[in-house]
Amino acid sequence: MKITFPHMGNLSLTAETLLKGIGLEVIVPPACSKKTLSLGVQHSPEFACLPLKINLGNYLEAYELGADTALMVGGIGPCRIGYYGAIQQEILRDLGIQMELIVLEPPDAHPRELWDKIRRLKKVSWKRVLEAIYLAWHKTRVMDLLEEKALILRAREANKGSIDQLLGEARLQLERTAKIAQIKWLGQDYLSQIESIKLDEERQTVKILLVGEIYTVLEPFVNLNLEKQLNSLGVEVLRPLFLSSWINEHLLGGILNIEGTKKARELAKPFLNSFVGGHGRETVGCSVQYAKRGIDGIIQIAPLTCMPEIVAHSVLPKVTEKYDVPTLTLYVDEQTGEAGLLTRLEAFADLVRYRQRRLKKNENHVFGY
Repeated sequence: MKITFPHMGNLSLTAETLLKGIGLEVIVPPACSKKTLSLGVQHSPEFACLPLKINLGNYLEAYELGADTALMVGGIGPCRIGYYGAIQQEILRDLGIQMELIVLEPPDAHPRELWDKIRRLKKVSWKRVLEAIYLAWHKTRVMDLLEEKALILRAREANKGSIDQLLGEARLQLERTAKIAQIKWLGQDYLSQIESIKLDEERQTVKILLVGEIYTVLEPFVNLNLEKQLNSLGVEVLRPLFLSSWINEHLLGGILNIEGTKKARELAKPFLNSFVGGHGRETVGCSVQYAKRGIDGIIQIAPLTCMPEIVAHSVLPKVTEKYDVPTLTLYVDEQTGEAGLLTRLEAFADLVRYRQRRLKKNENHVFGY
C-alpha cells in the first residue's frame, strides 16, 4: 500500500507523521497549484464545491507519483463532504484509475473509534497507533501555536518575510524529529524567536476575525494567501479555527484541554440554534464571541455554494446590528482572482480603520479630551 491524502494547510505534517508512524509508505502530493486545480476542475462536476475539485487534483497528482490508496475524512449533516468519498471514487473509477479511497468518518464520541479505523490500514499494536497519534498531534499543535502568533505579529514586522522564514524553518525541523521532548523544545524556541522579531511600533493595526468553512480558512492556495494579504495591510488576524483543535474535537472526542469551538456553539444559539453542517454554527458563535471582545471586523470565507456558510451568512447581519461590527463575506471558486480579492480586502480594511477612528473620536468627545 502506497497511501496519500489531500492537502489542507498543515495537514500534510499531521498525516505524514501519523501514517509513517504506523509503518505505511506515504506519498505526499505536490503542494496545491494551478495544475492541481486544473486537474480537479477538468474531472469534477461543475456544480461541486471547490474543496472536492482540489482534493481530486491532489489524488490525481499523487497517483502519478505511485499512490494506490488515499485517506480522507468524511462528514455528516448538510455539508457535502460526506459525499466526497463516493463521488471521487466514482470519478477515479471512470478514469480507469485503481485507487482506493478510505474515509475516516468523524466519531465525535470516543478516540477508540479513530484508533480502530487507523488499525484497519495496517495491523499494528495499540501502542504503536497511540504513539503515532500522539506524535502527529504534538507536531500539529506546535505548528498551530506558531501560526497563531505569526498571524498577529506579521502585521507589524519591520523586516518583511522574517516571520515566514522562521515558520518555514520550524516546519522543516518538526518534519525531521520524532521525539516529543524535541518537538516541545522546538515549539518554545521558535515561539520565542517569533516574539523577539523587530516590530514597527508606529504602524497602526486593526484586529479582524477570520471565520468560515475549514478548508478555505486553512488552505492558503484556495484563499489566495488571505491571511498574509491582510497582514500586509496592517491587519492582525485572529483565527479560532486550527487543525489541532478540530482533531481534538472531532477525532479525539475532545479529551485534550485546549480551547475549541464548544463555547462558540453555545453563543450562536440566540442567532442560530440548530446544526446546519460544516462550521456554520461556529462561524456565527465565534463572531459573537469576538464581537464581545471588541474585534474591529469579521471576515467570513467559504466555497461558492457552501450551504452551511450560506446559512451563517444570512445570520451575520444580526450580529453586525447587535454588536456594531462590520462583516465581509467572501465566496471562492476556480474563477476567483487575486486582484479582485485584494481590492475587496483593501476596501474592507479601510472601512474598519474608519470605524476604529470614529469610535476613538466618540470616546474622546464623551470624556472631553
